[in-house]
Amino acid sequence: MLRFLMMRVLGAIPLLFLLSIVTFAIIQAPPGDYADYIRSMLINQGGVRPDLAEIQAEAYRQANGLNDPLIVQYFRWITGIVTRFDFGHSLYYNKPVGNVIAERLPATIALALVCHILASMLGIGLGIVAATRQYSWTDTLLGIISFLGMTIPRFLLAIIILYVLVFKMNVQEVGMFFSARWGGQPWSWGKFVDLVYHVWPVIFIATFGGLAYNMRVMRANLLDVLNSQYVETARAKGLPEGAVIMKHAVPNALHPLIAYQGVVLPYMLTGEIEVAVVFGLATVGPAIVGSMAVGDVFVTASFMLVLATTLIIGNIISDLLLVALDPRIRLGGSAE
Repeated sequence: MLRFLMMRVLGAIPLLFLLSIVTFAIIQAPPGDYADYIRSMLINQGGVRPDLAEIQAEAYRQANGLNDPLIVQYFRWITGIVTRFDFGHSLYYNKPVGNVIAERLPATIALALVCHILASMLGIGLGIVAATRQYSWTDTLLGIISFLGMTIPRFLLAIIILYVLVFKMNVQEVGMFFSARWGGQPWSWGKFVDLVYHVWPVIFIATFGGLAYNMRVMRANLLDVLNSQYVETARAKGLPEGAVIMKHAVPNALHPLIAYQGVVLPYMLTGEIEVAVVFGLATVGPAIVGSMAVGDVFVTASFMLVLATTLIIGNIISDLLLVALDPRIRLGGSAE
């Protein structure tokens, strides 16, 4: 197991390197850079003449290496990450990119993990209920919920909930984690309740899509497994139906869902990103969108690299979970 883990980690290094090249090239592909953003701000808001604004923009490019060839900018960025764990300097936030990541990534991952846990527990549980009550009104109702969760765009659902909260329920504190009176206060039960009050729309929307997927897959897999010969044999031995389902059928029906865990964290992160952009929460989503809009390439590239890393880590974890669930699975062709 340890050898497998080390091989996967070592194999992830060249993959991350390749992803960083592709990501950096795609982000740099559109015309314009942060100096162009400065020029437009000087002209539109500062009233500076276009020729003087262009001179200042060009001076900014020279000072920050934006005129250097793309490959030079890339190796300067990736070398800083490898040698000093330095992701570069954010032009828009005027601070190290590592600080921007440290400020926004923990809250993003925390929200994504909460959504993932809720989506997995509720989705698997409701999938078992739907499969064991096939064609009943319960199965039909859960099927409708699953259909809605997989078809309604998350950003659209976020806009609808935001509209209801602001214009129908007159909620004033939107786009923040805590009320003003809890700012800077130590953690307490009241502060936790206030946090839930502010972030429940993000958790609900991101969980809804994952729950629908888990429920749909669990129902289909469990129905297939319940018709297997070994399940019929367990029933013929006189085992209670609950024991047959939970002890024999469910563990085998979980295999595809466990394998899905390799991509679920990035999926939840992107779900949180979409909703956070709509609600304006200080997480990764608005930072990525804002940095792309102004040409702050190092922020965008660094966040993309972090998301790629979560995908690789998720795949490794899913392989380990599959072995823990079913010891018959062998990793790397060696016996465990």
